[in-house]
Parts: sequence; structure tokens; C-alpha cells
Amino acid sequence: MGLNEGRAPARTPGSTAGASTGDKPAIWLWSQYLLDAAAWIVAILLALILRYELLVKEVNVPGIAVFCAVAVIAQLLVGLSFALYRGRYSFGSFHEARLLVVVAVLVAVILVLVSVAFFTVIEVPRSIGIIAFPFACMFLAATRYLKRMYVESKAKPGENAQRTLIYGAGFLGNSLVGRMMQDPDSPYFPVGLIDDDPAKKHLRLSTVPVLGRVDDLPEIVARTQASVLVIAFAEVEAAQVRRVSDLVAGLGIKVLVLPPLRDMLGAAGAGMADFREVAVEDLIGRRPVDIHPDEVAGYITGKRVLVTGAGGSIGSELCRQLAGFEPAELIMLDRDETGLQSTQISMTGRGLLTGRDTVLADIRDADALLDIFEDRKPQVVFHAAALKHVSLLEQYPEEAWKTNVQGSLNVLRAAAAVGVTNFVNISTDKAADPTSVLGHSKRVSEKLTSWHAERTGQKYVSVRFGNVIGSRGSMLPLFTEQIRNGGPITVTDPEVTRFFMTIPEACQLVVQAGAIGRGGEVLILDMGEPVRILDVAQRMIAMSGKDIDIVFTGLRPGEKMHEDLIGVGESDSRPLHPKISHTSVAPLDPQQLSLKKWKTEGGFTQVHTSITAEAPGAPGSKEPGSAGTKRAGTSPTRTDQRPAAPAAQPTSNAGGVVS
Repeated sequence: MGLNEGRAPARTPGSTAGASTGDKPAIWLWSQYLLDAAAWIVAILLALILRYELLVKEVNVPGIAVFCAVAVIAQLLVGLSFALYRGRYSFGSFHEARLLVVVAVLVAVILVLVSVAFFTVIEVPRSIGIIAFPFACMFLAATRYLKRMYVESKAKPGENAQRTLIYGAGFLGNSLVGRMMQDPDSPYFPVGLIDDDPAKKHLRLSTVPVLGRVDDLPEIVARTQASVLVIAFAEVEAAQVRRVSDLVAGLGIKVLVLPPLRDMLGAAGAGMADFREVAVEDLIGRRPVDIHPDEVAGYITGKRVLVTGAGGSIGSELCRQLAGFEPAELIMLDRDETGLQSTQISMTGRGLLTGRDTVLADIRDADALLDIFEDRKPQVVFHAAALKHVSLLEQYPEEAWKTNVQGSLNVLRAAAAVGVTNFVNISTDKAADPTSVLGHSKRVSEKLTSWHAERTGQKYVSVRFGNVIGSRGSMLPLFTEQIRNGGPITVTDPEVTRFFMTIPEACQLVVQAGAIGRGGEVLILDMGEPVRILDVAQRMIAMSGKDIDIVFTGLRPGEKMHEDLIGVGESDSRPLHPKISHTSVAPLDPQQLSLKKWKTEGGFTQVHTSITAEAPGAPGSKEPGSAGTKRAGTSPTRTDQRPAAPAAQPTSNAGGVVS
């Protein structure tokens, strides 16, 4: 959605209309020169009147005529030499105004020199050029300002444009107002500005006034009859978006936000006027931590880089970001052929899967993995492949062992065998004081990474972060689907909270970790305050405009009420970046790995029976989680007294973790 919405397609250069449009700038430029010439003539005449104190009979008319001709010719020559009449500068802009002063100074100097050199011939006082200079500057600027006002008055949005408020009277707000007011096809007509800066309470931008602060929004909306509110901040805080959304709730006004600054500057076709409606990511997300991955990613440029799990949401975004650092070779490995194809299409626009950039393999297959590493000889490895769904892994803990533990060990061994210098293992906040199969399995992978860092002496590190907004299997897509189906939305507990981050932010941390992490460390991003899942569900329902019920299913086996980022006994050192913590985990010798011991210490056992068709906790099932895992000390009773969710409705695990 943008200012160009509904605009007719551009005419071809060969069309008649196009030709006339192309002639118009030349006409305007030369007409401006004639106005500039007239400005100098008037300025000189005013200077004469002031110089002779209204005694015009003493003026040498032929000499003044020659003097005016010199001014007109000098304005043309100097103006052309500075491209003043070649359309180089925006019409009526500050850049053109600055140039006008330079041109006027040079013309005034020429006039003074002429009056000095030829005074006996033209009999024009030497001071005339100096006195005429300020008048000429004023007239040169005035003609352009009047012409600009005329152009802008003819280019206002049409009658069908939506009455729009703009929150933010800074640079972006000023630019948006200018774009809207000068575009007759704009679907938005600015009727007022909102800004919390007291110094701007009397400000006007292109005749559009600042009407008040954000707290005054309900009264301003009622007074202006606005139907659209644009938040004019490139990187707006989620808390501010929530505040604005709450203030205008029920007022029938649509809230729009600008795309992120990186999209406005880098994405093809994206621009300052490409608004979009507020998404739930804007409400629960937060401003990404400024970690400058481009400044520390020198270890990627020119190197052979391999990414496991490249077909997943984290792996695919990681590949896209890594490609921007120009590695010598980017090897995308996954066992999901469809995911690999999607990643390749997103990067190259083609999904032929015929090149050496895609590798189909399973990290559980140690021999195949070693063959691939010995053939391709990667120098940098990002290990994103993992099983991540808490509830499913509670039913099948041995599958978590095979992939998250044994599979990670296979990748580590293959990396060590070919001399990989940088290895980044993508972990999860559930590995801090783990209570779930997922958390325990990822905790072991962190320890194995630490052991290989000691053994190889290379930078083998792990990265730990919370739930990823928009990843496959995460909370938001699940809630969206439940709302689309008419509900209910299933939430485990009214008080359950989770940390959230965006996929690009998570991948930036992964890239950063490979550069600043020391061997064996775990890097943790400061993720701000945790978000209550119930608040997210309620906001998504409000945004949908539907009447959807929320059902509380109770915490499932292995789930925490509140996640931790740093476990008990772990340090929170931040030696290199104020928003990135460094901690360490005890190394684990692979020779000490034992599935039986792991399951016993974790307090879970796998039930080798067929799984019933009903979902855990659904009517008719024996107990919550009875289909797969029974954890020591887990009560089969529900934590709330509400009806259980229907079997067809999956329960959110508050977000996918890594892939």
C-alpha cells in the first residue's frame, strides 16, 4: 500500500502526451530565466532610486540600459555555468536557494567591476551593484517560491483521498506530508500531525499543522474525522505501536506503519510511501539490537560456508544474509528437498536444484556427512538443523537424541575432521535449566560444541535465543490459522510468558557469534522483557475483528511458565557488546554419551506404544501427554478448570525455536 496506489501507468516516450510533458521542463526553465532577468532589472532600478534619493533626473538612462543588459547577460552565463537552468536542482529547494546566492554574488561582482571600469562611459555609480544585490536575491527567491506554491496548489490529493493523521513531525513525517500534498493521485490527504515534542506544538509542514500529542489522539481523530493514522518512524518500538493501537481502538481508524529502514533503502520497489497495516509482529516485537554484523563478518567473505537446516525458516534467512557477505561458496544442506528449493528460489529466483549450492543429506547419517565435508571442505559452518517442537519431542525423546544430540555430534566431528575454523551451533533458551526433551537435547549439543572447541582450539560456539516470530510451527502462524477457522485459540496458561525475536535479528546474532565468540562460549542476546502469550492472542483477535474464544489447556509436560535465558550457575559477562551476554558450559566428552543415562537424568521415558488418534488432553484421552511421555513428578490433572481444547485444535507451544 503506497502513494502510487491507483495511479495510471506511465506513458511511453513516443506518445504525444509524453512529448509534451518532456517539453514542459525546458519551457519552465527558460521562463524562469526571463523572471530572473526581470528581477535584476527591477533590483537595479530600485538601487538607483535609493542611491539618488528619488532624484531620477540625474540618472543616465542609456548607461543604465547598458548596465541592465550586462546584468541580464551575466545572469545567463553564470546560471548556465552552474547548471541553474539545466534542471540539476529540485525546483524551489534549499539546494537551489543556496546556488541562487552564489550566482547572485558573482553577478553583483561583475556589475561592480563593469561600473568601475566603464564609469566614465555609462556613468553608473559603483555602489549600484552592491545595493542591487540583496534586492536581486529576494526577487530571485520570491519568483521561485511563488511558482512552487502554484505547482503545489495544483497537485493536492483528490476528493476521494482518505483523511490522514501522521504521527511524527520529524524528517520522515515532513517527507510524507510533502509527498502526499504534491501527488494528485495520492490516496491519503494529510489533515494533521501528531508529535510529543513540546517545541513542535506550533509547527506547520506544508500548511499541515501539529494538532497535539499522542495522548490527544481520540480527541484529534474526532475533530478531524481522520480515517487513517500513519506512524512515521522507520524503527518504531513495539511498546509505542501498542500504545497507539490502544488509544485508537474502537475509533474506526486504520493504523499504518512504514517498512523497516533497511527495506526502504535496500529492497527493490520499497520506499518511504510503502505503508502497511500494523501486524502482530509490530505489537510484540521490539527494536532489533544494533549488532553491526557487517563490521565483524570478515571471517565469511571469501570463505567456503556450509549451513545445515538451510531449508528451515532460520536456516534460509541465515543463507540470505550470508550471501550478502560474498562467501567464496555457500553450501546449503538439508534433508527437506522442498525447503531447499524454497531457499534457492528466494535467493536466486530459480529452483532448479541442479547446482552445487544445494546438498540433500541427513545429519543423522555420519558417513554421508563426512563424505560431504571431505569433498566440499567448508571453512565456516552454521549448524541450524534440529527438531524443535516441544510437545512432539516429549512423546519421542529418542528422536530428539538422534537429531539434536547424535546429529549435532556428527556435524561437529565432520567439521573437526576437515579443519573448520568457525562453527556456530544454534541453540535455544530452553537449554537454560532445561525441563523439556528439547531443552535437554540442545543442552547436550552445547556441551559437545564446547568439548570440540577445546579439542580443536578453534572458535566453536553456540548461540542461544528465544522464540522466533514467524518461524515454521511458531505461535503466530498457529494463532492465525485458528482465527481463520473460527477458533478457539488455545493457550496453555493465562500467565505464561515467552521471549521473542525476529528471524533477521536471530540470524544477525548467529553471524555475530561466529566473529566475537570465544571457543566453547554460549552467546545470548538481550531479548528485553518477556511477552505474555495471552496478550498476543487477545491482540490478534482484536485485529481480526472476529469473536473468538480462548481456551486454556494447561502447561504440558516439559513446559515452563517462564523461560530463562541464562541458567543457574552461568555467568552473564558482556565484554564486547552491551546487549550480548557471554557464558560458558561444561564440555562433554562424546565417549560419555549415554541415551539411557540422558533419559534417566532428564526424568523422561519413551512409551513404545501406538499413538491414539486423539490429541493429548482431549476428551477421551487418558491424561495430558499420555500419548508419548510420562515425566517423573508430572501430574495428570489440568492446571485450569476450563474445558479442554477440541482434538482438531493444536495448542501453541509459544513459538518454534530454531529451524
